Amino acid sequence: MRLIDLSVPLRTGMPVYPGDPQVDIRPALTAARDGVNVLQVHMGSQSGTHVDAPSHIEDGLSTLDQLPLDRFDGPAHVVDARGLPPRTAIGADLLAAMPEGRIVLVATGWSAHWGTDAYHDHPYLTPEAAELLVARGVRTVGVDALSVDPTPGETLPAHRVLCGADAVIAENLTNLAEVLDAQLAGHTVHVSLFPLHLPGADGAPVRAVARIPEPQP
Repeated sequence: MRLIDLSVPLRTGMPVYPGDPQVDIRPALTAARDGVNVLQVHMGSQSGTHVDAPSHIEDGLSTLDQLPLDRFDGPAHVVDARGLPPRTAIGADLLAAMPEGRIVLVATGWSAHWGTDAYHDHPYLTPEAAELLVARGVRTVGVDALSVDPTPGETLPAHRVLCGADAVIAENLTNLAEVLDAQLAGHTVHVSLFPLHLPGADGAPVRAVARIPEPQP
């Protein structure tokens, strides 16, 4: 089994969505002074590679702890949306060959811009694309970009379609090109996106991992 890390590292001053809390990670205790090393971690629930619960966009929708664990783990399909110009809408046509009921990861290639101003200019899903995902039974969608909607965004139409269907959204993924290559080579893909167990949370950071079975000798 080959494991591919799909998560960006959590660091002080890392990129965050405009207006979100900044990430600040520093020693709280040190082995030299206190006998143990303990970090103090300050960040928002949407920091780094994370998942959005439906309640991220509206009160009364499911929080993270109200969702079944299988929302965060299962067979996956990678959609190749690379090579698009900045701020291009990803329409339903790019998703037409998508199988039903899997975790869907949209590879835009935009993780290559992580840490630069260009990261905000990512492609994004149209409401029609989000509606197709829901119609195909998809309840977990991930993207290697800051959001499934344009950044900055006010109405968040793709979020509203997906979250309104009780779906989970994973954002700021990375290394999807490696997963796509494995899929194109005929390998199955299994993805885990388990968040921190935060009761009542709108979202939480995840250690996202793809598992690729290696052929038996």
